This record gives sequence, structure tokens and C-alpha cells, in this order.
Amino acid sequence: MRKKTNGFVFWAPRILGIAFACFLALFSLDVFGNGLGFWGTLLALLIHNIPSFVLVAVVVIAWRRELVGAVAFVAAGLLYIVLLLMSRKLEWYMLSWSAIIAGPTFLTGILFFADWRRKRKSGSGRRS
Repeated sequence: MRKKTNGFVFWAPRILGIAFACFLALFSLDVFGNGLGFWGTLLALLIHNIPSFVLVAVVVIAWRRELVGAVAFVAAGLLYIVLLLMSRKLEWYMLSWSAIIAGPTFLTGILFFADWRRKRKSGSGRRS
């Protein structure tokens, strides 16, 4: 049973991090059909996918340094909530967006932290 739990705690944050980056990339598809032309659409697509690229880079780094993933994903969720609350056009329904966007980042960060603690307690791997 312990081996299954260790496997889950190891793989879950990595899979969630990659899946969440793909989920964010879906929002960039709105650049098609804006009449920007090939190069304008390509540039807009690249710019809209910067958050996804950053999250994939964080997952790559956190693959071995789980504490980096824990801090980065929780910070990303907090940053999204702060930026949403600072919006001048804040409407009540926008608060549900924070659950959809920040919720998975908090869960991923917590799972990375759990994996870091598991490795630290067992003495395996490098300590970050």
C-alpha cells in the first residue's frame, strides 16, 4: 500500500502540472479567426502561451526539485487571485474563475510539497 501511495504522490503533481499547462494553452486558441494573418497569428499564439511555457519549465525543474514546484505552483495561484482582485472591471462571477484557475495550481503545489516531504523523510534523493 505504501508503494502505491509513494507512486501517486510522485506522479500526480507532474501529470497535473502538464495537464494544467495544456488546459491553459487551450485559452490561446482564441487568436485564430482574428484576421491577423499568418505571422500575426503566430506571434499572438506564442505570446498567449507564455504562461503555459513557464509552467512546463517549472514542471521540468520540479521533476527533481519538488520544493521548487511546490512554491512556484502555489505562488502562481496566489498571483492569479491577486491580479484578478486588482482588476478594475471585477464582477462577482469572475471570482469563480479563481477556483478554476488557482485551484489546480494549489493542488499541484500541495502534491509537490507532499512528494518533497516524503523524499526528505525517507532520505532518498537530493535535498533542496
